[in-house]
Amino acid sequence: MVKAIRFHETGGPEVLKLEDVAVGEPGAGQVRVRHSYIAVNFIDVYFRTGRYPLALPNGLGSDAVGVVEAVGPGVTEVEVGQRVGYLIGPQGAYAQARTMPADVLIPLPDGIAERTAATLMMKGMTAQYLFRQVYPLHGGETILYHAAAGGVGLIACQWARAMGVTMIGTVSTDEKAEIARAHGCAHTIVTARENIVERVREITNGKGVPVVYDSVGRDTLMDSLDCLQPRGALVSNGTSSGSVVVDSQLLAAKGSIWMTRPAMMHYIQPRAHMLEMARELFEHVLAGRIVSEPQQSFALADAAEAHRALEGRRTTGSTVLVP
Repeated sequence: MVKAIRFHETGGPEVLKLEDVAVGEPGAGQVRVRHSYIAVNFIDVYFRTGRYPLALPNGLGSDAVGVVEAVGPGVTEVEVGQRVGYLIGPQGAYAQARTMPADVLIPLPDGIAERTAATLMMKGMTAQYLFRQVYPLHGGETILYHAAAGGVGLIACQWARAMGVTMIGTVSTDEKAEIARAHGCAHTIVTARENIVERVREITNGKGVPVVYDSVGRDTLMDSLDCLQPRGALVSNGTSSGSVVVDSQLLAAKGSIWMTRPAMMHYIQPRAHMLEMARELFEHVLAGRIVSEPQQSFALADAAEAHRALEGRRTTGSTVLVP
């Protein structure tokens, strides 16, 4: 038996309960992983609250790193004792150990600690697919990125700097603005006291930006559209403030805007492509161009408090649970 977070009904953080669960031997194509760090992502809140439905009772979490304890028949992707991470697969990462399909595991290279890797699986790979696939950046662009001091945001700040991209980042406080700038964000907009559209137009000499990466959603939708150049792209990669519904006539009126709502699952497969994404990310980390460590750590038993901190916007960068 191992300890794991389970929930039997949707709701607030209080529905998360620490329980004993059985973890058997891995079957064909499966691996048992002993977790060292478990990432907390905003998508976990969506599952907990029922925005993304799950059959209940269920576990929570899709993103963790650890060591392979056992492999089932036919597994060739990894071996016992190997350090691995993952970001896709069934919910249930909030646990001391679990069985996983072997083909979703990403081997961790020497030189990258598990604590660092815990911030890179979902968050680092998100930055990769946003900047390198959804709307590919090449250097020289000026972009708008919402929630620049978040877990993905701080990696995005550094990736933009490494590529020669001028990043304008929105943040909620002056403290978060300082953190974002320290990580490579060229310009910050403190939304509590600054007008997003006015500042973007000022920074860009009235031109606007070719792309906005918006993980906030409902609260920033109109500002995002108004910051774009004609034929610009709105990448709606999250809805932390609520879902967005956009009339296509509005997109036309705002300048023939292209809008996409990407999902990681459609960019990370097949496995060979996922490994190549990870290779590019790890290369930046090993070269020192991206430095990423958890900013907040909670015991596995305190997962509910981690969710309260995340939803209360009391966090910067990445948050992890320690089994």
